[in-house]
Amino acid sequence: MTVISAPTNATIARVTDRIRKRSESRRAEYLARMYEAVANGPARAHLACGNQAHAYAAMGAQKPLLAEGRVPNIGIVTAYNDMLSAHQPFETFPARIKAALQGVGATAQVAGGVPAMCDGVTQGQTGMELSLFSRDVIALAAGVALSHNCFDAALYLGVCDKIVPGLVIAAATFGHIPAVFVPAGPMTSGLPNDEKAKVRNQYAAGEIGRDKLMEAEMASYHGPGTCTFYGTANSNQMLMEIMGLHLPGASFINPNTPLRDALTEQAARRAAEITALGNDFRPTGEILDERAFVNGIVGLMATGGSTNLVLHLPAMARAAGIVLDIEDFHDISAVVPLMAKVYPNGLADVNHFHAAGGMQFLIRELLRAGLLNADAKTVAGDGLAAYVTEPKLIDGHLTWVDGPEESLNDKILRPAVTAFQPQGGLRQLSGNLGRGVIKISAVAPEYHVIEAPVRVFADQEEVKEAFKRDEFTSDTVVVVRFQGPQANGMPELHSLTPVLSVLLGRGLKVALVTDGRMSGASGKVPAAIHVSPEAAAGGPIARLRDGDIVRLDAEKGELTCLAPGFAERAPVTADLSKNEHGIGRELFAAFRRNVGAATEGAAVVV
Repeated sequence: MTVISAPTNATIARVTDRIRKRSESRRAEYLARMYEAVANGPARAHLACGNQAHAYAAMGAQKPLLAEGRVPNIGIVTAYNDMLSAHQPFETFPARIKAALQGVGATAQVAGGVPAMCDGVTQGQTGMELSLFSRDVIALAAGVALSHNCFDAALYLGVCDKIVPGLVIAAATFGHIPAVFVPAGPMTSGLPNDEKAKVRNQYAAGEIGRDKLMEAEMASYHGPGTCTFYGTANSNQMLMEIMGLHLPGASFINPNTPLRDALTEQAARRAAEITALGNDFRPTGEILDERAFVNGIVGLMATGGSTNLVLHLPAMARAAGIVLDIEDFHDISAVVPLMAKVYPNGLADVNHFHAAGGMQFLIRELLRAGLLNADAKTVAGDGLAAYVTEPKLIDGHLTWVDGPEESLNDKILRPAVTAFQPQGGLRQLSGNLGRGVIKISAVAPEYHVIEAPVRVFADQEEVKEAFKRDEFTSDTVVVVRFQGPQANGMPELHSLTPVLSVLLGRGLKVALVTDGRMSGASGKVPAAIHVSPEAAAGGPIARLRDGDIVRLDAEKGELTCLAPGFAERAPVTADLSKNEHGIGRELFAAFRRNVGAATEGAAVVV
């Protein structure tokens, strides 16, 4: 295995050091708690007999091994349900994991399950207002699962949007034990994503009926596994690999294949190997340091990943005593080239990305360019060298071989020196409207700067109604406010994408400004999102009026209202009572009251 790693890029080194210094006191307190927990060890050897009897009652022949406490016991935290295609394959994983561990003299128990909701189902629906908060619920549920303190390591079974970030928050909180994340893989390719998007736009424009729309959607989302576009779910999988929480090459192997099964079994065995009972102890708290989080941001920029991770990464980091700021994303984006073109940033899906060289080629190239912290600790070993290898089944045995040194399709994946763009796809925005971010990796250059009158809306349905009435006839900045975490849980506004795309297709310059989120699949429409402070907190976005001129400049990082006297205006308020009830919203009132700002991860529990 030949890995050429250049000296660390000056900006990557500077940002890593800045994060380290910014986090110094918080990180020190975190590590002190972790090492104290390590010293105490799992409690099962110290449990009273009655406690142990409850813990092992259903474990049959493995009861003596558990009672003695001399072999690793691995806790499984699973997001299995069969409504989410990405999580349905997890149904069979616990049995496979237990069998693999039995073969090496270890044990496993399903510690608990966590909820897993699908943004694809709730998109544009009331349930989307619970979506972001589900991340914190997942962290809490995983915390309950591990609170029995009977485990030497944990295996986390989860894939999609809020599930992985919630599980990482839990893994960091229980950072005194190792954690290995176990993916299920993407579904096989169906109807190409660009064709699906074309049909959606045709439906939005009234050119086709619902029957044709349904036909296209079902042909796209057609089987078990993660959706194949490069949204938040697949950005999560990239992130877990480049941050060293997956086995090398595990992210994008399809479900229900021999290689996927072999990787799941090896993840279980590796979890047992890295417990405190062995000679290669790798507690998660040590892996999730500033180097790992910088590497995650680098991967996000190099692949044009989901803007949702700009919310999730700071929350994940806080759980490990690390403090991230959106300036870190901005500065890293300025030096990391966009090396991948995966839908919505291109025509390919993640299966095509994987076939073109995938994570192995990407990581190798980033190491060659000095754009990663090459010495970061991982579940596979010290440093990222193992992550340029790819898993193969050779004569029935799982083996890692050298990954590709050249892209197998330069329309999808390119070397750093000949990348699609010299910079990543994310920019920080700031000005008298507050702070936000914009993803421009799929936005045409002629839309990087938009200066136009605003139309102000209180929700996305109002925008759709105005579109149906043909009210958008000139360049417009569409403002959708009171969509932040305090207002209604910060739902994604992805259902606006077809509408705004149609307006772009009519030759109008259109942009979106919102204190809400866009989907991880957002693409061609320039969108200033996560604007903070949010309108419900009296942020400047609440001062905007119809007709104000707003300038969104992604090149200079500006988000400014040009109206005279703007700063002296009183912010408007809104009646948010309709957000308080229905489809479970009443259960989340405490979350809305206590949630943090979007710039800090919009979190409740960290």
